[in-house]
Amino acid sequence: MNDFEKVTTGLGEECGVFGAYDMDGGDVAPTVYYGLFALQHRGQESCGIAVTDTYGERKVRSKKGLGLVNEVFDSETLHSLKGNLGVGHVRYSTAGGSRAENAMPLVINYVKGILAIAHNGNLTNAIELRRELELTGAIFQTTIDSEVIAYHIARERLKTSSAEEAVKNAMKKIEGAYALVVTSPRKMIGARDPFGLKPLCLGKRDNTYIFASESCALAAVGAEFVRDVLPGEIVSITKHGIDSDMSMAIAPEKQARCIFEYIYFARTDSTIDGVNVYHSRLTAGKALAESYPVEADLVVGVPDSGLVAAKGYSEQSGIPYGMAFHKNSYVGRTFIKPKQSERESSVKIKLNVIEEVVRGKRIVMVDDSIVRGTTCANIIRMLKKAGATEVHVRISSPPFLYPCYFGTDVPSNEQLIAHSHTTEQIREMIGADSLGYMEIEKLKDMVGELSYCDACFTGKYPMKVPGRDISQAFE
Repeated sequence: MNDFEKVTTGLGEECGVFGAYDMDGGDVAPTVYYGLFALQHRGQESCGIAVTDTYGERKVRSKKGLGLVNEVFDSETLHSLKGNLGVGHVRYSTAGGSRAENAMPLVINYVKGILAIAHNGNLTNAIELRRELELTGAIFQTTIDSEVIAYHIARERLKTSSAEEAVKNAMKKIEGAYALVVTSPRKMIGARDPFGLKPLCLGKRDNTYIFASESCALAAVGAEFVRDVLPGEIVSITKHGIDSDMSMAIAPEKQARCIFEYIYFARTDSTIDGVNVYHSRLTAGKALAESYPVEADLVVGVPDSGLVAAKGYSEQSGIPYGMAFHKNSYVGRTFIKPKQSERESSVKIKLNVIEEVVRGKRIVMVDDSIVRGTTCANIIRMLKKAGATEVHVRISSPPFLYPCYFGTDVPSNEQLIAHSHTTEQIREMIGADSLGYMEIEKLKDMVGELSYCDACFTGKYPMKVPGRDISQAFE
């Protein structure tokens, strides 16, 4: 699929991780499956599940492949994945191409047994770490940085007395963004990078413990939310209970959660680090209405992540809220198209304007971002063709000016329309009657007291970054 381009707002997802450990010995594959289903919005390129039986032989059964969760798995496959400890993954390729061998979880056979690893995020020092490993004889099967993490955990395990200690030692070497779920023959470990860039939470259903990228996945499998895994925390779960290691944690003011989880990535019904995503987007919409008021007849949101912000704009401005688009639910966020010339038709396949809603009206259209500008321009054209007299665009994020190195597919500067154009030039290019972006200083209202990363808007990265695009370094 390397020749294809992904179309929606032009942004790529991150990934989703899910782990389950049933202390009573029941099979967890169906639970992992439904958990991944709830995290499908975080990646539609590939998925996988790996399970082991903590009471039986040290064997891992796994299945992974390219496609959506319901395309890769069927009831027969799930039935064959016997085991009470399992980890799952949905993937969007931010580092490494979209190919079957890059699907996760990664399953590693080594002297001490078997490790299965699911990773969300990107390492910023993956090139150096991989080169170092290759010089000592390591042979890599994939082009993803997650394999570097797996190797380091396996190597550290040879020198330590426990898997969680091995994870900690690996964390001392790796830099960047990561949420990890690691299973060893009798243990499930969840770990989060010290900055908290990637989300991870802990849940429980009866006697089954669960790790998930988002709380919506816990709800999907009938589990109660216990708490978030803290930035820098390593949580290990065994039949003896739960242990927490906070020795990798940093000061709260240095933490840097990805602000885009709240703007776009996370599902609206999730709560991350105590902040409700729905409330964040509502707050963003209200801020846009305060910053950029306009006389209009209707406020509409671009599905899905623009809808709640549009509701907030409507509530704050007093302009009625309406549904102007029908979204084809059978097209994922990463709709694939073969040629640049087909970008416009691909948007029409995904979204259709409801003419009688917009005809003769002045519209405020709220969306989460503008990356290249092409998709936004097409939607505005569709609204005007359907009879909208004016289209005023409001964006619930500031302009993208810098690339992301932490697992969000924000492209290089040359592809970012805001990098080389003023807001007025962008307004002209997309055909909007007015254009307003979220003000940088108002982002903090979305997340309250949390420290966050907004480097894609400001260029202020929470750590040293490579200074060049390393996402395809191993291709």
